[in-house]
Amino acid sequence: MKLIETARIDISRAGRFCRMWLGDINGDGRMEIVMVQPDSDRDDRYFPHSVRCATAFDLDGGLLWQVGRPDENARASGADIPAQLYDIDGDGRLELICVMDGGLRVYDGANGGLKRSAPLPDPEAHDCIIIADLEGAGRPRNIILKNRYEKLWALDADFNVMWAHEGNVGHYPWPYDLNGDGRDELIAGYTVLDGAGRPLWKIDMKDHADCIWVGDINSDGLPEAVIGGDDITAWTHDGRLLWRFTDTVESQNVAIGNLRPELPGLEVCGLDRIDRGNPGLDGIFIVDSRGRPLFKEHRTVPGWSSVCTVINNLDGRGSDHILAYRRGGLPNAVYDGRLRTLFEFPFDGYVAWGDLCGTGANHLIVYSQTEAVIYSATGTDLSKKAAAPLPQPKRLYNNTRYWGGQAGADVYR
Repeated sequence: MKLIETARIDISRAGRFCRMWLGDINGDGRMEIVMVQPDSDRDDRYFPHSVRCATAFDLDGGLLWQVGRPDENARASGADIPAQLYDIDGDGRLELICVMDGGLRVYDGANGGLKRSAPLPDPEAHDCIIIADLEGAGRPRNIILKNRYEKLWALDADFNVMWAHEGNVGHYPWPYDLNGDGRDELIAGYTVLDGAGRPLWKIDMKDHADCIWVGDINSDGLPEAVIGGDDITAWTHDGRLLWRFTDTVESQNVAIGNLRPELPGLEVCGLDRIDRGNPGLDGIFIVDSRGRPLFKEHRTVPGWSSVCTVINNLDGRGSDHILAYRRGGLPNAVYDGRLRTLFEFPFDGYVAWGDLCGTGANHLIVYSQTEAVIYSATGTDLSKKAAAPLPQPKRLYNNTRYWGGQAGADVYR
């Protein structure tokens, strides 16, 4: 695979240690980039972030707007930032939804103007933002907020608390209509809740859920949930354990995809913290649809991995590939289902990806604190715009540092 550099964008005005969100915020038929800087006042191993500053750029590098002011003394973050790009009010345009200055804020995606604000249900209810359809409205319009590990709150369309749940909620609960009743269930760590917040079934795992994916891994026509933690487990939509993969020390990431088309079902890849005392030896593993090992990386070269996920349709042919963001001596790279390197990026940086121009093929963006470099396998002209505003896929309006997600056609839902 050959990836072509299609653009370089100066993002230095957004400030240090930002994370990237993508979406067609001005409705012009191209996605824009929103760089979000978190606060760094408290230790994010124990306390949630708020947003310090958000800065929007177009794909030509123009600064569209900025909310807040960058903190020159910002520090790196290892947790989620409470922000999403989504049309929460249903007016056909994306908003920036975030927790900032002690409250829930909704900003106009086109110009950064404040549209509405609301108080938080709790001072610590800002570890992340999850968008779901808990009420069966036909479109997601519920916001779910949580504290770091113990409690979450579900809000209605007017930002009133509908219900709350206390328990082991993990890093980023994932919404999905598992039972087909027209309302999202919420995989909240190790408890699956219905749209009214009632527990449906429990997941038998220790510690907390690092990453959650949903997909039809065994080709039975029904969704399964795959949970990454100390082990990797796969569950049916109604709570039966399919398999448990125990040959990991701790899995920080899992992802589902059709990585080996010659094999039945879908494969699960992830990162294993091979040695808890030496996170510099994180390694990639792949298992088949029945939880049997296909590959495990035995790392000897120093350099730790932060993200291992599945990227869909980078090549324009609908294929799934593994994308790994690696630091400290190993390059960011794209791999096939046998972990053969297809492309190595020439510089270190964090990663994001999306269909920037509505062509169906995805672009991949590697970014540092000052620059974002956009790559394409199809050579898409970034100046071309779709005839209508681009829809915001669920993967982008439920954007998480822990890279939860869905496999198959639902990637674009």
